[in-house]
Amino acid sequence: MEKTAIFEEWGAYAKKKALLARELDLGQLERGSGSKIMAITGIRRAGKSSVLMLLAQKLAADGKKVAYVNLEDSRLSGEGTLDEVLKWFGEDGFLLLDEVTSAHGWEGWLARVHELLSGRLRLIVSSSRKGLALPNKPLRGRTIQMEMFPLSFKEFLSFRKVAAEKTTVGRGKLERAFSEYLKYGGFPEVVLASDETDKVRILGSYFKDIVGLDIAEVSHQDPSTVEAFGKYALQSTYFSASKCLNFFKTLGHRIGKEKILQLEKYSEAGYLFFFIPIFSHSIKDRSQYPRKAYCGDTGFYYAIGGRTDFGRLYENAAFLELRRRALGRQEIYYWKNKAGLEADFVVRRGLGVAEAIQTAYGLEGELTEKREIRGMAACADELKPKKLLILTKDRAGVIKSGRHKIILAQLMDWLLE
Repeated sequence: MEKTAIFEEWGAYAKKKALLARELDLGQLERGSGSKIMAITGIRRAGKSSVLMLLAQKLAADGKKVAYVNLEDSRLSGEGTLDEVLKWFGEDGFLLLDEVTSAHGWEGWLARVHELLSGRLRLIVSSSRKGLALPNKPLRGRTIQMEMFPLSFKEFLSFRKVAAEKTTVGRGKLERAFSEYLKYGGFPEVVLASDETDKVRILGSYFKDIVGLDIAEVSHQDPSTVEAFGKYALQSTYFSASKCLNFFKTLGHRIGKEKILQLEKYSEAGYLFFFIPIFSHSIKDRSQYPRKAYCGDTGFYYAIGGRTDFGRLYENAAFLELRRRALGRQEIYYWKNKAGLEADFVVRRGLGVAEAIQTAYGLEGELTEKREIRGMAACADELKPKKLLILTKDRAGVIKSGRHKIILAQLMDWLLE
């Protein structure tokens, strides 16, 4: 089959496929492409292809010249594919290239074409690998990144057609939907699957795909080694290479600490995990202290780890929402002092700390409440954040601790803000 016929096939498919809208500004992609290469990155199966297709449909409806090509198509392997796309499409219009990092020589090609055809040919590309967001020298300064995640809770409700009603019955529906969202996560295909067994099966296949295609292939490690690493990270609140090395030894794996650090790097590059450092002004502390590990989707904890720990799920859901809201303008850390008091998240904007956030599935019991409040107050004394927030299952209001005001909010409501 001629490659031009494959390009035409993908274009026709994109323009006719029925898709649900996402909370993403398609106009921003269109506008930004006038001067930069717009780069959509995020975990595999989060919906990047759907967003590109929705954009193709919008641009076509507006009467603009547009083409969509999925470069992960096995029929498009080999050198010269990107040049063939350009010959077929021409030098003007909107060219949407899905999984562009699968194509041979993608960095040099994007840099060259953007330089020669800037203002005429608008390039909007996607990838499941962070290499698109952190390119080598030829592309630096030429791209604008847009990070995508699985569905937010608000998008989940939209996909499932659940209205956020304020009645008692409506609140009950919302709470049940929230429990499902935490347990099975926000991958669109999983959200739309009606059978729970199918949800777990789909999540399992996603995990293997990400391990095999986005981590093992790039890191040149055996998929079974990467899978073992992933399962260790799933069960580890705090991650350190030394403890992970001990875990591998118990399994009989021969692996060095350097390779474990590489797996940490590549699993984050594939958006399977995020590893956030301790808040410290010392670079040495940030590199030596254990990182806190968060998964790219909460559904993996149940589907792969086989357990539903709502305390862990609450914290992970809050982290992913903070990443969605960050938009590249804030950094996320955890905080812990020598006495063992801690805050799950410290959000820094510029030089100052904007927020300290704690997640608490339950604040039942005087000792639990005192521990959480003491941690927030100690964090406030040291870092002086502008806002203190505890995200809970079912409590809302304000608590005073000395001179500190701590806001309590239900996580479910905070996700819908």
